[in-house]
Amino acid sequence: MMIRFFFSLIGLVSLSACSSHTPEIQTICLRDDVGNYIIKWETNPPLKGTMKLYVSDTPGKFNKSNPVSYINIEEGITKYVTDDNITRKYFRLFFNDKYVKTVASRPVPMDSVLNFRDLGGYASYKNKKEIRWGKVFRSGKIDALSIRDSIKLNNLEIKTMIDLRSKEELTASPVGYTKANILHIPISNDKLSEIVARIDEGRVRKGDGIVFMQDLYIQYVNKDKEQFAEALAVFEDKDNYPIVISSSLGKDRVGFLTALLLVALDIPEETILNDYLATNDFLDLNRFNARVQGLNSDAQETLTVILSANSTFLDLAFQRIRKEYGSVKEYLINELHFSEKQQNKLKEILLF
Repeated sequence: MMIRFFFSLIGLVSLSACSSHTPEIQTICLRDDVGNYIIKWETNPPLKGTMKLYVSDTPGKFNKSNPVSYINIEEGITKYVTDDNITRKYFRLFFNDKYVKTVASRPVPMDSVLNFRDLGGYASYKNKKEIRWGKVFRSGKIDALSIRDSIKLNNLEIKTMIDLRSKEELTASPVGYTKANILHIPISNDKLSEIVARIDEGRVRKGDGIVFMQDLYIQYVNKDKEQFAEALAVFEDKDNYPIVISSSLGKDRVGFLTALLLVALDIPEETILNDYLATNDFLDLNRFNARVQGLNSDAQETLTVILSANSTFLDLAFQRIRKEYGSVKEYLINELHFSEKQQNKLKEILLF
């Protein structure tokens, strides 16, 4: 996975400044090809001294008496070696016993689920608090699970799954995980079958995919606002967490709902866009090669557009919201009935 992408996606959030002398500390956690964790950090101004590293299987619960290693801060990198590729690890970094950061690897590798990742670590632009790790996940459909995937979901202690697929999609691929409260909030994908049929028959023109996706995101803003309002309300109850939001690919419906959630948490729009675009790094389009073979060039281009996250689509939705409602915040309050009080409650639950 590209380092450039991860540094932009993680937000490189800074510690809340208690004074002008509090350093800015940026962290990131990646996994190598064999599953070991690579943890990197930068400090500004540069710090000297010792970083104590703690590890836990549960976010927010670390044994402070048992650091796994001591590292020279100036090294800026360490590796946590593990042969456990089932249980997800969370890390807490103590710099000179004074400054602390918590970090995890954002993606959760799955055998049979696409695009599964954590929204933890993103920072609010208002107070620099971060979203708690292990509380909200986004993913593609969770249907035919491998044994390892089921164990991973158990270890994440998922309590609530918000499934945004249509009734037809759910019937074709029922949810394969039964240990969570499944909330089916269907958002229609009616026109998808029509354009897929046209793709297969070679009856699409260049640009048809773009028009289809634009119409889809405008539909989210206007036609589907009741469903998105219902989904947002789920996040008000602290007993619903951890929550996973899913749809077919975890790209469009999940992407729009995630963007609204991050706006409510005062996450910068650049970070929201980076999270949205991250789908392109976690969806392996090679899986769809069989669909592409034999299609003409316009059909191939249309299919690629439909399977990709494009910043212009989310931007179009936000532009429409601003034009009709003034701002995304006002849209949340006045159209989705997600009041400022409710947003503050959401921040109390998710930000730390």
